[in-house]
Amino acid sequence: MLECVAEYGFEATTVSAVVASARVSSNAFYEFFADKADCFLAACDEVAGELLSELLALTTEPNWIEAMRKGAGIYLRWWTERPAFARAYLLSLEAAGERAQEQRERTYELFRAMFADLGRRARAEQAELSPLSPLVPRVLVVAITELVAEEVRAGRGERLPELEDELARLAIKLLADDATAVRALP
Repeated sequence: MLECVAEYGFEATTVSAVVASARVSSNAFYEFFADKADCFLAACDEVAGELLSELLALTTEPNWIEAMRKGAGIYLRWWTERPAFARAYLLSLEAAGERAQEQRERTYELFRAMFADLGRRARAEQAELSPLSPLVPRVLVVAITELVAEEVRAGRGERLPELEDELARLAIKLLADDATAVRALP
């Protein structure tokens, strides 16, 4: 499914193309999915869950800054290593309609919670930090997602890892303060 959507876009992708690519029958497809949107969203949920699991595993890092730094690298390389998913999810999801928007919102909420947890951890490790604005996790999720989408749209997906240090520095600055960002990534 993801390969078809990456190649043709969601609207032009047909169930016939998906079953031919997957080498399954139409009957088998409809045993699992109501329609192509259902299949696409299930695939997106599964793959996004894999990414989130990798990032949440960073809670074992010795400090929140190291978790953020490593997380930025994992996130950017993850999209680079999955160009078909990057094109399908970042460029075609909206075409899948209202259910896709609901799916994206659910996924964004998980990532917002991850950033809010990083903010709480930062304050536990650096008591001098001021309270985290609830807007910060929202801004980080939307801005980072759109930055990655912009790079993919421009055909620069393979260059995403080049943004790692700058992205990590910016996220650390928003989650903590300028001084912490400078110390973390001079």
